[in-house]
Amino acid sequence: MTDLIDLRRLRYFVAVAEHLHFGRAAQTLAVSQPPLSRQIQALEQDLGTQLLTRTQRSVKLTTAGAALLPEAKRLLRQAEALREQAGRAARGETGSLALGFISTAAYNVLPELLMAYRRAHPGVKLALQESTTDVQTALLRSGDLDVGLVLPPVDDPAIEYRPLFRDKLIVALPASMKEFHGSATSGISIRSLSQAPFVLFPRKAAPGFHDQIVGFCQRAGFSPRVEQEATQMQTIVSLVAGGMGVALVPSTMSQLQRTGVVYRQLADKAPEFEMGLAWKRGSALATAEAFVALAQSLNKARR
Repeated sequence: MTDLIDLRRLRYFVAVAEHLHFGRAAQTLAVSQPPLSRQIQALEQDLGTQLLTRTQRSVKLTTAGAALLPEAKRLLRQAEALREQAGRAARGETGSLALGFISTAAYNVLPELLMAYRRAHPGVKLALQESTTDVQTALLRSGDLDVGLVLPPVDDPAIEYRPLFRDKLIVALPASMKEFHGSATSGISIRSLSQAPFVLFPRKAAPGFHDQIVGFCQRAGFSPRVEQEATQMQTIVSLVAGGMGVALVPSTMSQLQRTGVVYRQLADKAPEFEMGLAWKRGSALATAEAFVALAQSLNKARR
């Protein structure tokens, strides 16, 4: 029926049927009476039956009109629901969002972001995936991820990147390597770790972060002796706890209190750890746009 009938005509019919008076129905609809009468007549022509009997003093529903009234109201409610649903989808309030994140995000921005996003957009189904930056970049390009929390640089021209979070680096040391602990108050010079084994993030997974740490050590006069590599910050801290070496990690990782690990500030001007948002360039996914906007708003408020 809806592909044959103008919903506006149904709305006009319902108004007249409820008031049983063309003048009052016209006032309710904020239209003049002659166009209202013409639209009702056009609806009757569309349906091939009379819906109203009119006299100079009264308007009554015919049998067909009485049968149509509840159906007309149902169709109008459905049309309004569709309009509302389309509006919510366009605003990113319904649908789905595939979100990737590096492991470090779980110790800083991710919990706050998820809580705020779910509160603002409870109708969106979230699919979370913990992955390294290189994996996320490929998934964003293929469309299997909508937004990612990644490490810079993101050199793929198909991917947009915006900085979101900065943190200073600190040193995680095995409790067993007391010779490298230095002072808990004055911090540790990076040069004092020149003979220590290092646990490092692999360059393939995050070249910017890897090169940042290596360059920091080289400026202090040595190249780090890499004993082990790991792609997850939790794993790096666990390897440190196992005595495999020292590691430079974001300060928020000190929340991960593992037996066998000692955290120390750097006495040197430490490089900053940066994490940002990435999404496919030109993407018009409303849920992704809403997530990016919310994340940037929270970041601005955090400063």
